[in-house]
Amino acid sequence: MECLSDRFPVLRGRNVIVFDGVCVLCSAFFRFVLRHDRDRSFHFATAQSDLGEALYADLGLKRGDYETNLVLIDGRLYEELDAFAEVMRRLGWPWRAGAAARWLPGPVKRFLYRRIARNRYAMFGRRETCYVPTPELRARFLG
Repeated sequence: MECLSDRFPVLRGRNVIVFDGVCVLCSAFFRFVLRHDRDRSFHFATAQSDLGEALYADLGLKRGDYETNLVLIDGRLYEELDAFAEVMRRLGWPWRAGAAARWLPGPVKRFLYRRIARNRYAMFGRRETCYVPTPELRARFLG
């Protein structure tokens, strides 16, 4: 079975979070991970980047609204609330407690995630421009 890193070699051997770079909530999550990723194990890409766009297209996801966050860890793709839970698990204590979200029943996870994702701009705001990494963070950005 072909995996994402076969089609996108830049992903090989990396844990990657793809987030909506204009969404205030998504950017806050990115900054949270950046602060608490003690091992510097995560790399990042905005959904609006060439890599983000290509991943969304490859996965058959609707481009332009970026409702689905993507997380690739150890070659495995996680989406929606499972992506959040897996990232929290990797950050260690006390953040690891957020991984409990993965144990919610599927319909509940989908409902919660999609309700927030569809209303994220109205609830949290939207930036006029996409997040641009500082020079010291560029090495952790892909695409």
